[in-house]
Amino acid sequence: MRWNKSLNRLMTIAAVGLGLCATAGGAARYQVLHAFGKDTDGGGLWSSVTLDEKGNLYGATSGGGIYNQGIVFRLAPHSNGNWTEAVLHNFPSSSDDGEGPNGGLIEDRQGNWYGTTKGGGTYHTAGTVFELSHGSSGWAETILYNFGAQHGDEGQPTAGLVADSTGKLYGTTETTTFELSPGLGPDSWKETILHRFGIRKGDGGGSYAGLILNAAGNLYGTTEGGGAHNGGTVYEVEHTATGWKEKVLHSFAVNYTDGHTPGWGALVMDAKGSLYGTTAGGGCCGGVVFKLAPRSDGKWKETILYQFQGGAMGFEAGAGVVMDKAGNLYGTTINGGSGCACGVVYKLAPGPKGKWTYTLLHTFSGSDGAQPDANLILDDKGNLYGTTATGGAYGGGVVFEITP
Repeated sequence: MRWNKSLNRLMTIAAVGLGLCATAGGAARYQVLHAFGKDTDGGGLWSSVTLDEKGNLYGATSGGGIYNQGIVFRLAPHSNGNWTEAVLHNFPSSSDDGEGPNGGLIEDRQGNWYGTTKGGGTYHTAGTVFELSHGSSGWAETILYNFGAQHGDEGQPTAGLVADSTGKLYGTTETTTFELSPGLGPDSWKETILHRFGIRKGDGGGSYAGLILNAAGNLYGTTEGGGAHNGGTVYEVEHTATGWKEKVLHSFAVNYTDGHTPGWGALVMDAKGSLYGTTAGGGCCGGVVFKLAPRSDGKWKETILYQFQGGAMGFEAGAGVVMDKAGNLYGTTINGGSGCACGVVYKLAPGPKGKWTYTLLHTFSGSDGAQPDANLILDDKGNLYGTTATGGAYGGGVVFEITP
């Protein structure tokens, strides 16, 4: 089964004093909601799950299923604390279906779900954008767009989508950010490439991470490489009166102070418009958590909130962070932790004078999951939900819940 994903992550090891607080362990309760990989179940969860208004979790696996090309699933909670999985779609259900979804799902107001596949489709390896709708005969998939249809449209998206209030969808491929406008029928959506990376000096390269959308309709994301110092970038694609324009907000430097190689998870924005994210490399010992704050002169100021310490405390953040109502940040690392070094879940709490306290909420053992490589999500009660790409009872990864 295709549960592996090539990781081009760099780690820098050095001994540097940080002056930041760190604690090991907390009172968090960890529960595996479902273990993947058994029989024809899916396997390989490289993306986040999404909550609906009833408390069900929806997601996709990159492998497994009847055809070994991945599935879309729903996990429904029960009053006794157990969760039941339902497989909504097996890829590929037809010769032109997508294969290997690596990104998460989003829901519209009618209860339809949208996602991407990295491969498959009419052009075989370029991937698709799909919709799943529930009708009287069950769930039905519709391919909305096949990548590879126009020149320069390489496709192979590794992230999910975001939607604006008009129903337009936005996403990334390795080389582009794109917009999809609704059409009148299946496979009639129009793609517009908003920005192509690497066409000018200092631009980013490798836009594997998903996008976020602010209230003004501007898009924000990261690139794994490129930029002024070849360590990756944080960028904005702004919707202007004359069209879409991309601007690099920060170029990461490959050194011991800044981070480099941003993770594949989406950024998060606070109420003041500041951006938060992670890098897999740089810092003292294997990545950082950073903040970018807009300034009055139009530039952005970077602040390193935490440098991962390596070893049992975790390192190499493949995913971004999420923020709760109190301003605490939560995230994961795919490496580190005691025992099998299968990764950790952590909390960063803001304190006086800009200091942040790092707390381990959970260390993965392999049997309860390994390699958490997607953003966590929060429900309205402060519970965290996440995924691991591997590990668990059947080796195909897990969906888990943490009650801090």
